[in-house]
Amino acid sequence: MVDEFHHRAWGQQATAFRTAAVQAGPEAAVPSCPGWDVRKLVRHVGRVYAMVLLALELEPGGQRPRPSAPPEGFDEALSWFDDRLAELGTALSAADSARPVWGFFPGATAGSWTRRMAHETAVHRLDAALASGSGHELIFDPELAADGVDEMLRVMAPLGDWSERSAQGRVLYHAADAGRAWLVRFEPGEAPEVGEPVGPALDSEVDTTVTGTADTLYRQVWGRSSTAVVTGDAALADVVAGR
Repeated sequence: MVDEFHHRAWGQQATAFRTAAVQAGPEAAVPSCPGWDVRKLVRHVGRVYAMVLLALELEPGGQRPRPSAPPEGFDEALSWFDDRLAELGTALSAADSARPVWGFFPGATAGSWTRRMAHETAVHRLDAALASGSGHELIFDPELAADGVDEMLRVMAPLGDWSERSAQGRVLYHAADAGRAWLVRFEPGEAPEVGEPVGPALDSEVDTTVTGTADTLYRQVWGRSSTAVVTGDAALADVVAGR
């Protein structure tokens, strides 16, 4: 069964990403991705789509798929992006959303890849909008943004080697407009643990609070400029974004 919410969101974000990229132009710098221009951004997203197409055909635990490189020219890269978007859309629509497939995150399925593509594309849509100068006009839908915060905190942030990390403390993320909250616990040398706060979250129970709309928290956890309000240990609020 197709993951309708994420599939629809992905399509909307992909269309908006392409529009923003064309508006910005290939040589526009992407301020949220230092050293990147829009041409590189388009090539990157298209190649991610190509990688996921291969991942859907692989069993879990196999070698990471290596898609071919996208074209160098901007117009050609846009056409290549369009083709990969269409192919991946068809593949994900036809796939059993619960079927295990290859992934760089635990428990990857066609459904979780659809979710991953929705947020991969949304965040890079923001990057393209920032490159075009329209980033301040973009406000993500609260449901999508809150889901993106959840994916980052529960799926993406714990990845990698945490054995040398020294972060310690508890961070409360609260997106009031989406009615969502997450309590993240950091211990030295361990991947973060994420749960939902039970009862009122008192200042004495956490070291840091990050509050705002789901849109501002989405930007915060993905390391983009944000107006979320951070109180307490600000460094802890930046850990999940790799800052």
